[in-house]
Amino acid sequence: MAFHEIRFPANLSFGSVGGPERRTEIVTLANGFEERNTPWAHSRRRYDAGVGLRSLDDVAMLISFFEARAGQLHGFRWKDWSDFKSCAPSGTPGPADQLIGTGDGVTTVFQLQKTYVSGLQQYTRPIRKPVAGTVVAGVSEDPKIAGLEFEVDIKTGEVTFMLPPDVGTRVTAGFEFDVPVRFDSDGIQTSVASFQAGDVPAVPIVEIRL
Repeated sequence: MAFHEIRFPANLSFGSVGGPERRTEIVTLANGFEERNTPWAHSRRRYDAGVGLRSLDDVAMLISFFEARAGQLHGFRWKDWSDFKSCAPSGTPGPADQLIGTGDGVTTVFQLQKTYVSGLQQYTRPIRKPVAGTVVAGVSEDPKIAGLEFEVDIKTGEVTFMLPPDVGTRVTAGFEFDVPVRFDSDGIQTSVASFQAGDVPAVPIVEIRL
């Protein structure tokens, strides 16, 4: 089992359906009240790539990608067109988009993350697969220079500063990112006749933990 640092063809993922899922355990008590709990700290995303297929050439591209990953065996990158930036979908990532840590004068490595806020509640999601060339970073609103003042590991999402940010400083970043996934089936069934009639195969994709 390995992770292949290659993105599922973006033109095939465009138009796919899917998004985050949670696991909630619900117990209804005798008095009718509920107890709710979750064993998952983080959500997991699922997609169906089949609806993004538009031609038989797309099917051929899908089969080649599927065979090269050996079905479910190897992971790969996936572009979630509804959520792939540190900022709003219509915006351009900036160095102050997301808080990724607070300087302590010693730490130089910070994990990219994205925080989702609604009302007084929020959820912070680790970002493991940033897109090369898109990461910008800053310390207390001061943009830093990539390659000179910081480096990014696109395989892990870790940002390493050449000098540790001062105590109490806000360490921030902006970026585009992919979702680490695998196929959720060891088989893909296609039919030329049904495809030409508008019926596309189901191609389940599931996020993997890294």
